[in-house]
Amino acid sequence: MNKSSEKLKQPDERGDGKGDYECPQCKDTEFIFYRDERGYEFVRPCECRERKAWKRRFKQALIPDEFVHANFENFKRVNEYQQSMYQMTIDYLGEFSVIKQEDGTTKKILSDKNLGLIAVVGEQRLRELPAGERAEAKRQHNNFGVGKTHLQIALAKRLIKDGFNVLVVSDVAFMDELIQAKMMNDEGETLNRLLHSAIHADVLVWDDIGKAKWSEAKEALYYKIINERYRKQKPIVFNSNEDRGTLSEKIGYAAASRLLGQCGSYLLEVEGEDFRLKGA
Repeated sequence: MNKSSEKLKQPDERGDGKGDYECPQCKDTEFIFYRDERGYEFVRPCECRERKAWKRRFKQALIPDEFVHANFENFKRVNEYQQSMYQMTIDYLGEFSVIKQEDGTTKKILSDKNLGLIAVVGEQRLRELPAGERAEAKRQHNNFGVGKTHLQIALAKRLIKDGFNVLVVSDVAFMDELIQAKMMNDEGETLNRLLHSAIHADVLVWDDIGKAKWSEAKEALYYKIINERYRKQKPIVFNSNEDRGTLSEKIGYAAASRLLGQCGSYLLEVEGEDFRLKGA
């Protein structure tokens, strides 16, 4: 028996040898050690391993509290645009694959496309209208509260369950965090850690992209993340209350070209009833 397995199998030092474990079978090591009839020792993953891995991925994804219960089953499809959003997201899910290999391991295949849900008429464009025209234009071209984030969090949770590492970011908070990290006197350590997470996650879910107030520094950060993921063929799932034109103005034309251009057929312009107001 090797030293590492001896260490894993040592009884709890608090007295009774059983300890207070989440999984008593493996004592939370996530591995089961056993001997065959000849006395040789082997190790296999415990049945709790995948469950705990799912919990870790879910926690690391940073899913907002208000969407913890969002899933495909409770997404309401009461009109045509919601059905279109739902069907496109389900179709996009089919772009990902988890293949069981002969040696028992799994191979995860990412989509090489982005998925975007954006406005027909962007928020910035509505704000630029004369004061007397804004309310009616907002009513005709509403993009708020139509279920974009709910669907994309449901997608994120399904991908997490399938073993993909997903990171969910909310635009305003994320960009503020990046700018603050950029100004820290730590030789770029915090900024590089944040950028590494956003660039290397299997799937980046970017909620409300383009919401943050524009600045030259933010535009450079948008480009850095989007361009690196474009080069690595790693997908971005995003939604925005801006349209094609105003989103380009908010995040920069080069970044928007890569973000939107990588969608292919998975880009949908959405407008409809604000269900948050209806609920109120």
